[in-house]
Amino acid sequence: MGMHCKLVEVRSIAATLCEELTNLTGCQRLVAVFGYPFDCLGRYRAVVIEPSIRGYVDEVVIGCRGEIIARHPRSWEREDVVFNPVHYLPLIEQKINALDQAAPLQGWDLPAEFATLRRLMEARMAKHGRREYVQVLRLLESFDIGDLHAAVKQALHLGAIGFEAVKHLLLCRVERRSPRLDLSIYPYLPRATVEKTSAKAYMRLLSPEAGEAA
Repeated sequence: MGMHCKLVEVRSIAATLCEELTNLTGCQRLVAVFGYPFDCLGRYRAVVIEPSIRGYVDEVVIGCRGEIIARHPRSWEREDVVFNPVHYLPLIEQKINALDQAAPLQGWDLPAEFATLRRLMEARMAKHGRREYVQVLRLLESFDIGDLHAAVKQALHLGAIGFEAVKHLLLCRVERRSPRLDLSIYPYLPRATVEKTSAKAYMRLLSPEAGEAA
């Protein structure tokens, strides 16, 4: 009975993994793992992949060829579904109208600055701004939420509302170098207007009215 329960649990986990990979890649070339369809990552020849699945008290770790390819929190609730929103972002980027309806993103607790960034992006770039917001979220595939949050706050402070600006600020933070934002690359950065210097402006500072105002 114990072996049967473990086999059922392993097959359930494998089925969930297969569904996520299919949603991510949209690939129709499949191979079988534990009797379930498994995405072969777009290769032209079917390659049998034998992942290892390890269940711990608080998480499930899926590996392949000695490398960890997925890590999920474990739920002990019956028939519970646990999503990792980051896994679904590539698909949502392609189907951007599903951003607000996607079940894996419901209840995703992000800092308030992310909502502010999305609002400004959509206000300035409409649908393209929504796609750039998802691209910002996809930076979580490679960077920690703390570093990305700091980059988003810095971008809002500078008025640099755009994916490339956030990515640049994030890389500068990780690499510990000063950011160099190019206005020609980021058209949505606020532009400074510098007037021609006039001697009259300095004379006004010496006038009695200027002294009274001070």
